[in-house]
Amino acid sequence: MRVAVIGAGWAGLAAAVQAVQDGHTVTVFEAARTPGGRARGLDITLPDGRSVTVDNGQHILIGAYTESLRLMRTVGIDPDTVLQRLPLTLQFPDGAGLRLPDWPVPLDVLAGILRNRAWPLRERLGLLRAALGWKLAGFECADTLSVAELCATLGPRVQAELIAPLCVSALNTPAAQASAKVFLRVLHDALFAVRGGSQLLLPRTDLGALFPQAAVAWLQTQGATVRTGTRITTVQRDADPWQLDGQGFDTVLLACSSTEAARLAAPLNAAWSATAEALHFEAITTVYAWAQNARLAAPMLALRHAALQPAQFVFDRGQLGGPAGLLACVISASQGERDALQQQVLAQARAHLGLDLQAVQTVVEKRATFACTPGLQRPPQAIAPGLLACGDYVAGPYPATLEGAVRSGVAAARALAR
Repeated sequence: MRVAVIGAGWAGLAAAVQAVQDGHTVTVFEAARTPGGRARGLDITLPDGRSVTVDNGQHILIGAYTESLRLMRTVGIDPDTVLQRLPLTLQFPDGAGLRLPDWPVPLDVLAGILRNRAWPLRERLGLLRAALGWKLAGFECADTLSVAELCATLGPRVQAELIAPLCVSALNTPAAQASAKVFLRVLHDALFAVRGGSQLLLPRTDLGALFPQAAVAWLQTQGATVRTGTRITTVQRDADPWQLDGQGFDTVLLACSSTEAARLAAPLNAAWSATAEALHFEAITTVYAWAQNARLAAPMLALRHAALQPAQFVFDRGQLGGPAGLLACVISASQGERDALQQQVLAQARAHLGLDLQAVQTVVEKRATFACTPGLQRPPQAIAPGLLACGDYVAGPYPATLEGAVRSGVAAARALAR
């Protein structure tokens, strides 16, 4: 079939690669000049005048991201070269925090919990009892339950040093408002499904080079067409073929943002568009900051955060293939003005890391992810016969992550053959 993919983010490119593999003729339309969507490269200039490529927001992957890793290999990217693999570590600057050994599941989780003597024994045992209960329940719970309610019986250290950072990093939603059902699915796949699923995969290159650029090059070598800087204004059904601004296709995949997909789909399925438009969003702020001799104890550290100390994580880009001294401080589910957040993070770095950093660039993605709340209704994949949606916001078991986007794109492409 002649397949149009509207959007060259991770979902759209995953859909395009899968559709080409399945034998379809594919054309990708992307409004921006560069592919990657909300996970792409960004050029900045350091205080010493050097130009470097970072990201429009610091991302990580984990070992459970099997579809993302598979598609990287498909388009010629070796994950072992571009990703630094580490055991799951939520280490704080003072050395506290959970660290899992590289053991088979679930022994790694069991050992990591029991060996973390910074947590009182009763809190460690309480966490093990809770984990056993989640496993016996098949990692399922009521759709209306929040993460805070799910974990209400856990001790304060476990909640502050494990549940809160895991929840906000995976769902980009605070535990009090986050869906326990989705959180349990993430825990299952990351900690209890396959060996290495919990491992942190930290990009050693910018996100554009990690997958989108290679995917575009691969698609073009396979005969697909990728048109950047091209915004589709209308999607219409004219007899048998679909018409995209006058161009005919057999089927269309909407891989753009939920708001753009809602606009395009509104004349064809008003109910679907209303569900997409009803989504609420959370921001992610990344403060890139630099100091001549800045170096962390590990490539990634967790940070204790509070109202005026908003960052939850800090990354040492110098240990991840970037220039020495460049750090990325991340505020998930961020609120507040850009300049105020930047100053608060610099003060937080002085207090927690002992570093006087100079801000280089602060990136605020205001619509970084949908708010993954209990009972959330997400729009389905199918919009109309021959018109499908894919993206991290489409109905599925995962929150708004790179893997969620990729899996949605692959699923939409495979649905074309049915």
